[in-house]
Amino acid sequence: MAEKKKFPWLAYNWVSLAGAVIAVVAGFIIAFLLVINAITPIRNVYVGIILYMVLPIALIGGLLIIPAGMYAQWRREQKQGKITYLKWPSIDLNNRRQRNAAMTFILGTAAFILISAVGIYQAYHYTDSVRFCGLTCHSVMAPEYTTYQDSPHARVACVACHIGPGVGWYAKSKLAGLYQVYAVLADVYPRPIPQPISNLRPARETCEQCHWPRQFFGAQQRRFNHYLYDKANTYWPINMLIKIGGGNPNVSGTRGIHWHMNPWIQIEYIARDKKRQDIPWIRVTNRKTGEITVFQDVSAPLSKKDLSVARPRIMDCIDCHNHPSHAFHSPDYVIDRAIFSGDINRFVPDIKKVAVNALDRKYKSTGDAYSGIARAVTDFYLRNYPDLYSREQREIDGAIEAIQREFSKSIFPSMNVRWSEYPDNIGHFISRGCMRCHDGKHKSSDGLTVIPNDCRTCHIILSQGTQGPGRSEKLDLRTGLDFEHPVDIGGEWKTGACYECHSGIEP
Repeated sequence: MAEKKKFPWLAYNWVSLAGAVIAVVAGFIIAFLLVINAITPIRNVYVGIILYMVLPIALIGGLLIIPAGMYAQWRREQKQGKITYLKWPSIDLNNRRQRNAAMTFILGTAAFILISAVGIYQAYHYTDSVRFCGLTCHSVMAPEYTTYQDSPHARVACVACHIGPGVGWYAKSKLAGLYQVYAVLADVYPRPIPQPISNLRPARETCEQCHWPRQFFGAQQRRFNHYLYDKANTYWPINMLIKIGGGNPNVSGTRGIHWHMNPWIQIEYIARDKKRQDIPWIRVTNRKTGEITVFQDVSAPLSKKDLSVARPRIMDCIDCHNHPSHAFHSPDYVIDRAIFSGDINRFVPDIKKVAVNALDRKYKSTGDAYSGIARAVTDFYLRNYPDLYSREQREIDGAIEAIQREFSKSIFPSMNVRWSEYPDNIGHFISRGCMRCHDGKHKSSDGLTVIPNDCRTCHIILSQGTQGPGRSEKLDLRTGLDFEHPVDIGGEWKTGACYECHSGIEP
């Protein structure tokens, strides 16, 4: 007759023992790291992944292996005839030993569930953290994480814009993240990461948690600090009044730039390209009156076939503010900023031109760029200004360091990221931006209405270049000044758009 064994004896097998070892070791490491984190917060992103994601899975997996091993052992001994029957365990709470075992099991289970709930909560918040988003896949997200830290939203969590509130979009983002994990592990992710993101949550559900167009009104003054590409790096500021307007029909705010976000107006458009830079078709619906106006680019209208299969996109904040947190600025812009802030000495001859040309070169890596920039700037001044270089070497070396810093914040060779890969839709200086629609070529179906392209529609010039507020002529705030091109190129600029000549480098 086969020897009878009590149920707990089935735990004496190598599989269950291995599960117990895994669970105990994982639990000990979790407890140890939590104590360390309480004393000194853990900053390393990979330690956080191990603590909140890997170790809990190992702990639960080890605990599940124990009964799996017991079941396998029972099946094995049953086949060998060592066990002919196995009764379900009975619980007799009058038995002190069983009562203590039952209480230990209940309290242990409750503690485990409580700790697991806290762990899941911590894991949820950790996967929503900026460090998790930016540093987990460092080589892939380095451009976005770097520019984010230099943006106006540097204190806003990534998930506030990319996911927003609610469980639904959180679940969608994590499911989408599964493919991203695969793409990184298999090294099949695109370089650069394509923009705009096709499945991004509508901006009105995220941006308007903080920014509310209904409360915008009036205008905002802004000065653009430019330096020319001449020997003296001539300072040429343009002081503008930007007509931001608003979207509140109760505060005379249905005008200006934010008229596009007027709650009574819905704007839809169709773009020919994935980057949404070529927009041949626009539909404006007045929700109050029901009036619908369709505009088409008369120079290159959308064919009936393309129109029949196209799916119009409802315009929102991101269609203009397409880089609110990840702006990849052009060399022209970042060098102007560095000179204005004093990082680069403006009085070093030709420094604007030299710095922009150094940034414009193609480099294989950031290290290659650093040495290339230093070599390009040094060689230029040794060749053209040898005496100046010997006197002002400290200023030139400081300029080299500033140029290298600007490179590290805007250009990423490993991901093929340059300013030209990500057009900026605010303005129309080096990309089409506003003039995707406001180019004077989009006419209504009846031909009576044209989307305006007059500069004064969105801004007026208060002063520019050498024209300061102390000039003798009186400034009319309704019209402002006529634009004056800082370089004499005849009247060609009057018939074209800025972006047709300016590309972010020396024109």
